[in-house]
This record gives sequence, C-alpha cells and structure tokens, in this order.
Amino acid sequence: MMDRLTSMGAFVMAAESGSYAGAAERLGLSPQMVAKHVAALEQRLGARLLNRTTRRQSLTELGSAYYERCKHILSEAQAADSLAQIMSDTPRGKLKVSAPVTFGSYSLMPFVTEFLRQHPEVEIDLHLTDRFVDLVEEGYEVTFRIGPLATSSLTARPLAPYRLVACATPGYLADRGVPQIPGDLMHHECLGYAYWSRPADREWVFCKGSAVERVQVGSRLQVNESKALLSAALDGFGIVLGPQDFLEPALRSGELVRVLADYQAPGRPMHLLYTANRQRTAKLRRFIEAALVRFGAP
Repeated sequence: MMDRLTSMGAFVMAAESGSYAGAAERLGLSPQMVAKHVAALEQRLGARLLNRTTRRQSLTELGSAYYERCKHILSEAQAADSLAQIMSDTPRGKLKVSAPVTFGSYSLMPFVTEFLRQHPEVEIDLHLTDRFVDLVEEGYEVTFRIGPLATSSLTARPLAPYRLVACATPGYLADRGVPQIPGDLMHHECLGYAYWSRPADREWVFCKGSAVERVQVGSRLQVNESKALLSAALDGFGIVLGPQDFLEPALRSGELVRVLADYQAPGRPMHLLYTANRQRTAKLRRFIEAALVRFGAP
C-alpha cells in the first residue's frame, strides 16, 4: 500500500509542474511512479483529481480543492518532522534559498560553499532568479532581495547596500573621453541591465558629499545578463554601471578602469527575508546568523 503523504506530495508536485514528467524530475522519481501515486489517491477518493489529455492536464473541481488541503497537510507534516531538529542545535537537512542572479553567482556563492563546509549535514538548494519569488507559495525558506521592499508579512533583515561602480576600458575612454562629472555620461554609450520585470535603468544617480546628481543615460544595447553586459564593456562598447564585487576582477587586472571615482554610485537596498511566523530549524537559524555576519549592514 502506498504511503498517503508521499502520494499527496506527488499529486501536489504534478499539479504545480503541469505534468507527471515535470513532477518526476523534481521528486527524483519516474513519471510512471508519479502516475501510480496519483492513481492511488483517485482510487481512494473514488473520483478523478486530474483531467489528462495528450497535450495538457488540468485539475478537476475536486482536484483543485484537494490540492489546497494537501498543501496544508504536507506543510503541517513537515513542521511536525522539524520539531526534533528545532530542539536540536545541529543544523541538518535541505535549505531552499533564492537570490538574484548576479549577486548569487559572484557574492553569495563563496558564502554558501563555506557554510556547507562548516555544516556537513546541511544541503542547500539555491535558485537564482531576478524575479521576486513568493516564499510561501514557492516553498523557499529564505531569500535575498535587492531593491525596495513592498509591505508584507515577511521578516526583513537589512543587509549592506549592494554597491555599484561605473567603469569602461582604457581604449573606450581614450577614444570617447573620460567623463569628469555625471552629466558627461549623456554623451556616452551607457550599458544598461534589463531586468525581467522592467526595462533597463535610464537614470543613473551619483552622490558627492551631500549633493545628489541624476543623469538620464542612453544606450543602444540593453542586456538581461551580467556576464554578457561585462563582455560588451570589455569589448570597449561603453560604460557599464554594475556590482562592485562582479566587476572587481576586471578592475584589478586593468581591463576596466573606474570612472567618476570622486562620486559614489548609490547602493541598492538589500534585505534577507524569511517567514515571520515559522518555527525556524537549526539550519535556517544558522544560515540567517551567518548571512547577517557576512552581508549585514555596517
């Protein structure tokens, strides 16, 4: 007889993935086994949960209501299983984390590998995306978020601002001139990062003392991936405004040169978010503590 909680988990994953194959990949099972779990539930209930055709699948009316109940039951079962770990001080188990792509690839990854070395019984499932994930709906335990925060029920711990610098190749600057003030950028190619949810920033802001200068920049090239943007900058196509950690190797090697060094490009606000009303496991507590030490506001 199949374990009912396991079957519920397979059904929920099939509903969210849109196919048995998608659910099987995420669960580490075969599509046939996922189908057997769903069939076992349908046999128990005496009704269909999923309408399936060769092209698509959809929840039945019962399936939709059953899906919501199953999610609640599985969440409660996971919380019950976590009680022993909550009372223990040994971090163990899988931690699901979300972070922006560039920050996750260059600033966060060394922290994650070091955390795993220090806690050998922990696994980290790190998803990198520039969209704002829904922690509760998507099952993340903690996320790093860059940019202003909307009002929510999540706990938000402020981190150090995400620092940006402007730079270009020596060849580009020799050809086009070195900007002396932010306003000079209007006469340059300014390489823009295009976010998944909005166009590239057209207004770059710089500070000098208490003075703030805003300049409207333009570029014929907008890219939604940092390495591609860096490649364009290294090719001498324009001035790039990007994360300092990401650009530091090219600045150290001299391939890029910082411009407007007398000015400070504003750091974007960054926070660590997690659910406020959730019992925190040892693995999550330790991760939060370590992240605040590494990335916390001065």
